[in-house]
Amino acid sequence: MTTAHTATAATPATARLRSLVAEIRETVNRGLPPEPTAYMVAERLLPHLGRSDLLTEGQCEGDSAHYRQHVLHAEHDGSFSVVALVWLPGQSTPVHDHVSWCVTGVHRGEEHERRYRLVPHGMTARLVAAQDVVNPAGTVAAFAPPGDIHLVRNAGTGKAVSLHVYGADIVRLGTSVRRVYDLPADR
Repeated sequence: MTTAHTATAATPATARLRSLVAEIRETVNRGLPPEPTAYMVAERLLPHLGRSDLLTEGQCEGDSAHYRQHVLHAEHDGSFSVVALVWLPGQSTPVHDHVSWCVTGVHRGEEHERRYRLVPHGMTARLVAAQDVVNPAGTVAAFAPPGDIHLVRNAGTGKAVSLHVYGADIVRLGTSVRRVYDLPADR
């Protein structure tokens, strides 16, 4: 398992990224509940994925020690953040959930995701693998707690780059992760 260090400041935005942020802002400002907001943000993100003018080369740089996060935007009122995650082959997250709704979109490469359910087991609970998903470039997924427990990894041979939009200010919070799960997991 590898972990990431979250950047603490936004990086320069391309014109396309500024346009995407404006579209996300308009959607978030509608004030809808988390789940429909996430799905609508996913619809806004989708047409931007794979476009060469979305991210700079620097925003696609990885780190050999762990997946890398580039904070692209944190909204001034704390309502959302946009992050580029760069995954080199073999890098992964721990099993985790999020502090808010989350949208992921694969910009380049492919991400493998294992989704989990937390089920009661006597006086405790355990994780059960619910679904394995391969997310190729140009795909989006939207989540809202509860029910957003997953592990993400790059199982391929090349770099993967994804955009993540969170319904929180992850610069202020330091992370999008609510909990990391160390419970026994069915594989």
